[in-house]
Amino acid sequence: MAQFFMIHPENPQARLVREAVKILQEGGVIAYPTDSCYALGCMLGDKQAMERILQIRQLDLKHHLTLVCHNLSELANYARVDNSQFRMLKAATPGSYTFILQATKEVPRRTLHPKRSTIGLRVPDHPVALALLEMLGEPILSCTLMLPGDEEPMTDPYEIRERLEHQLDAVVDGGWCGTEPTTVIDMTDGVELIRQGKGDPALFGL
Repeated sequence: MAQFFMIHPENPQARLVREAVKILQEGGVIAYPTDSCYALGCMLGDKQAMERILQIRQLDLKHHLTLVCHNLSELANYARVDNSQFRMLKAATPGSYTFILQATKEVPRRTLHPKRSTIGLRVPDHPVALALLEMLGEPILSCTLMLPGDEEPMTDPYEIRERLEHQLDAVVDGGWCGTEPTTVIDMTDGVELIRQGKGDPALFGL
């Protein structure tokens, strides 16, 4: 049964953040808030936990998973970013954008798009997500918490617990975050809008 942590959305309690991070480090899968909607997350190097997320979402490996990073310098450890890309990323982070980029060797191959060796990366603008990432000290492998058959991502932590209490190890309640997912920008060959979401694509001239 999933543990339930009520964490203040503006001033996260360090003790509760530490407990949620410990669950991740021990191989757990959690639901946690971001600046766009709730996400499922696990440790980057944990194959079993990643497979559990794919099973919950009923996704195959062609779906881009996302590395949610604490800051831009951490993002640059996991993606190949040139100077012009870095300037664009700096203008848009933290924020409700997911960037598709060529992965570095720091990213396990099993998490990459099988044909393109790309990965989604983002830096969220949410105090709870950033507190988790800062204490963890590495990215959280994540995807939007939208269950098969649903038309919108889940946003009520109590409903998340009710529907997924036997599939998750923890639900981090950081309040309501909305139902609009991130805007997805593919930067592997120029700049291409893949999905219009919460982030304004005009920032990239799109």
